[in-house]
Amino acid sequence: MRVVQSSVPLSSILYVLFLFGQTGVEAAELTVDLGDAQGVTLVGALRRWDQDGNPRRPVDSQAKIDAPRVDATAANAGNNRWVFQDLPPGKYDLLIMAQDPATKNPLRIEGWQYAPVLEFDPFFPPDATTDEATRKLIAEQIGRSRQYENKVLPLYMGGDKQAVRVLVMLVRDQATSYQPGLGSIRHEIWQYTYHYGGWQKEKRTHVLDRILLPVAELRRWTWLWDARLGGIEAGSSPLSIKYQLPKRPDEKKLKGLYPY
Repeated sequence: MRVVQSSVPLSSILYVLFLFGQTGVEAAELTVDLGDAQGVTLVGALRRWDQDGNPRRPVDSQAKIDAPRVDATAANAGNNRWVFQDLPPGKYDLLIMAQDPATKNPLRIEGWQYAPVLEFDPFFPPDATTDEATRKLIAEQIGRSRQYENKVLPLYMGGDKQAVRVLVMLVRDQATSYQPGLGSIRHEIWQYTYHYGGWQKEKRTHVLDRILLPVAELRRWTWLWDARLGGIEAGSSPLSIKYQLPKRPDEKKLKGLYPY
């Protein structure tokens, strides 16, 4: 009987087997307990960035505000406990689709992270802040900036003494001859860097989303951002978090788009 000898080193074979074995071990279960929330239709997880802060996929040019693309979808296990099974390890932003209990209008809430805009910079956590004087200076700069959109609003900002990143909402709801009745909304991460005694905006930005839709529909939406839903780290152990949807979104405790 002939014995066929492999040219592949035994160490390489063992390493591949180790990786396959780890795949099943590392996948985790993430449970999101939404308590007494009503009208929830989707709990999704977005893995927007790679470890260096680069987008893991391009912005979807066909995105729909009521059908967001997510990397994983949780199943309702009962009692408003939404469970992600076999979630690969990594940092995720959670996204919840529901109905505004006060207005019965559609409601979308999601988390974010301040991904690095410049190469080799670190992530800033979504709950990062900055001092009031810096926040005011940067907000004034954004207010003076010229964009295609007629509404440019800094929602949240945070960083350190050298760099501040801003979650910005850009809305176009004015009529145009090119697309009558059609508006747009997008969200970006901008960075302001402290140079020579002042804050200067970096040219590079990160686009989180861009959606085209009729202005009449845009004005019905509540689309909010909450730091508590950003940067959720899934590892090899089960993780459970509790989150309470705002009872009265119209109280505007969270920042974002409100019906108008």
